Amino acid sequence: MGGVISCFSDADEADRKDQRRRPAGNHLPSLSAEVAAIGIGSEDRISKGRSRRKGNGEAVLTHEQALAAALLLQQNGGVPGELNFDRSSSLRFPGHGKKRQTLPRSSSSRPPSLTDPVLQPQQLVNQGLKIDNLEIRHFVLVHGGGFGAWCWYKSIALLEDSGFKVSAIDLTGSGISSFNTNKVSSIAEYAKPLTGFLEALGDLDKAGMLDLMRQAQVFVYGNGKDLPPTAIDLDKSLLKELLFNQSPSKDVALALVSIRSIPFAPVLEKLSLTENYGSVRRFFIETTEDNAIPLQTQQRLCNVNPPERVFQLKGSDHSPFFSKPLTLHKILVEIATMPSN
Repeated sequence: MGGVISCFSDADEADRKDQRRRPAGNHLPSLSAEVAAIGIGSEDRISKGRSRRKGNGEAVLTHEQALAAALLLQQNGGVPGELNFDRSSSLRFPGHGKKRQTLPRSSSSRPPSLTDPVLQPQQLVNQGLKIDNLEIRHFVLVHGGGFGAWCWYKSIALLEDSGFKVSAIDLTGSGISSFNTNKVSSIAEYAKPLTGFLEALGDLDKAGMLDLMRQAQVFVYGNGKDLPPTAIDLDKSLLKELLFNQSPSKDVALALVSIRSIPFAPVLEKLSLTENYGSVRRFFIETTEDNAIPLQTQQRLCNVNPPERVFQLKGSDHSPFFSKPLTLHKILVEIATMPSN
C-alpha cells in the first residue's frame, strides 16, 4: 500500500464534527480528524485526538474499527463476503482497559527468537543447490554496449558463493581495457578478448595450471622487438584464475584496475648471497589453492632450502591477503611471538 496524506481546512471542522455525530448508514465513512492528524504527524492534533478518545471511549473505538473495515472493503472492490484481511496490514487499535481482538500481526514485526535460523541472502538463494550434480559449473559473463565486466559484480558474488566458477570479460575498449574505443573497427576486434579467453580456456583444460601461467604472461618490448623484453604484462582475462581464484570478487575488481606490469630485468638477474645470509629468521606459509605456484612446487622449494618453520594456509590462493586475511593475520602474529632458538 502506498502512503496516503489527507489535509483538512479549519472551515470544515464544524462539518466534520457534525458528520461524526451522524450514523454511518450504508455509505463509507469519511476519515476522522483524529486519524488524519496522526497520519501527518501533528503533535497538537494528536493530543486533541487522544483527549477526545478518552471522552468518547467505546464510541471512538467502534468508529475507527468501522472505518478500517470500510477501507478494506473498498480495497477489495466493495464486494461483500470478500474481506480477506492481509497479514501484512499494520493497523492496530488502542486498548481500553482490557485486551481486544486485533488484526493479525505481520510476520516481519514478530520479535526474533534465539531459535530462528540466521541466513544470509545468498544462503536463501542457494538452499538445496548441489553443484556436483550440475553439468554447467562455469559461467562466462559478457557485458553489453558501454558497460564492462564490472556490471556483473553482484552476479559474480552470488554465483561464486553458490560454488560456481565465474569469468567476466571486458570487450575491447570496454571496462578496464585501455584500447581506444574510437579505433575498434570490427566485431571480431571488439570480441577478441572473449574469443581469446575461450580459446585459452580450452587449452587450459588440457595443459593445467603451469600452462595458465605461460598464457597469462605477455612480454612487453619497450626497446624494440630485437632486444630483450622490458616488462611482463598479465592477461587480465586469465589473471583471476591465476592469482585470485579464491579471493572475494570485490578484491579481484580492485586488483584488476590497480595491478601494473612487472619489470623484466630483475627476473633475469642472478642473485648473489652475502655472508649475512641466514642471519634473519625465515618462515614459509603454504597456500594450498595457489594456481600460480602450485603446492607441490612450494614444498619442493622448502625442501631445497628449508625455513625455520612451515605453516599451511588452507583454502588460500596466490593472494592470501585477499582470500584468507584473518587466518594470515593469525599466522603472522604467531610468528611474531615465537621465541628464537
